[in-house]
Amino acid sequence: MPVIRMAESGDIDSCARLLELLFSQEHEFIPDLRKQKAGLEMIIGNPTAGVVLVCEAEGRVAGMLTLLPLVSTALGRKVLLLEDMIVDPQWRGHGIGTQLVGYAQTWAQDHGYARITLLTDGDNVAAHRFYEANGFTRSSMNVFRKLSEP
Repeated sequence: MPVIRMAESGDIDSCARLLELLFSQEHEFIPDLRKQKAGLEMIIGNPTAGVVLVCEAEGRVAGMLTLLPLVSTALGRKVLLLEDMIVDPQWRGHGIGTQLVGYAQTWAQDHGYARITLLTDGDNVAAHRFYEANGFTRSSMNVFRKLSEP
């Protein structure tokens, strides 16, 4: 039976490999294990930075997602950004994504967060259906980015 838990430092390599898969599928990102490990090291064990949830199945990490805290001045409340949702292709169709998102929603409520926001590629219809089936609604907002590194 798959188990959802907080990621630990020993999960960094497994999570970085999942992120490599995720970023190879997304148009805007390029996988770089060194960078993914550095990002995970900034979050795991540092609750002020966020949390990484993993789903462990048969002794290995089969899926993950990241929750990063923000403050919404519109709501006057704490909110979360859900990032890095990925399930190992071998485990897709077994309910792991739904378990991860359900756990994230419960965790958010238990910790006083008013909303979870996430981004998907515009053409990722399967992800759109998945999130809508799990209670998320589309926003009319658009995403803009400007990198600050050279």
